Amino acid sequence: MPIKTRILLAVTASSLALAACVTDPETGQQGISRAGGGALAGAGAGALLGALLGGRNNRAEVLIGTGIGAIAGGAIGGYMDRQERELRARTAGTGIEVERQGDEINLKLPAGVTFDFNSAAVKPDFRPALNQVAQTLASFPSTFVDVSGHTDAIGSVAVNQRLSEQRAQSVADYLTYQGVARQRIATRGFGKSMPIASNDTDEGRAQNRRVEIKISPVTEQDMRSPGGAPGYNNPPPRPGTPVRPYPN
Repeated sequence: MPIKTRILLAVTASSLALAACVTDPETGQQGISRAGGGALAGAGAGALLGALLGGRNNRAEVLIGTGIGAIAGGAIGGYMDRQERELRARTAGTGIEVERQGDEINLKLPAGVTFDFNSAAVKPDFRPALNQVAQTLASFPSTFVDVSGHTDAIGSVAVNQRLSEQRAQSVADYLTYQGVARQRIATRGFGKSMPIASNDTDEGRAQNRRVEIKISPVTEQDMRSPGGAPGYNNPPPRPGTPVRPYPN
């Protein structure tokens, strides 16, 4: 199937000028804080964020009436900082990589620990790690969640495309089952079209076989843009939902 939407993780030079590199006091890992940008950073937040699967306006329209709130411009950096800190703490040692790009967070789930060979079912041993991700996402509801599947270059285009779609959908279904609102989530499979390493080595192919979860803030601009829809106040994070046993 044709790919119409690409995930854009790069941020503009102006956004980087507002960013500050900080070290997480709990994990010792470095990340980018946007909290200091205040209202100035928030004023152009819509232009500084990457594209969403399906388009920002379409995604925002789905949220209208759900009670999911937007984040005020000056509060975006702090909201994402807290979410990043919690994700790093909850996923430490699980194999999940947490990356910060401006006001977006990207999680990489290596296929080797997430799925069995040629399978789209989440491994039972990996579900506790994915539970931690789901609980954090549920606790910070004012974000869009893009789930994308990727493969290496071994095998046919059709097989890789189908497997990447199925794996992205499987992760999204699991997150939904554990309490993440479905209206926040979009999925897409990219097959072998977006490698992050060489497909000429075993190590590179292992890196390319992955599912990524991109977390983007819901801004006031997002909620106002579709048809002039009114914005929403940002609710405080709620406690994570209890873990539900996942049917095998």
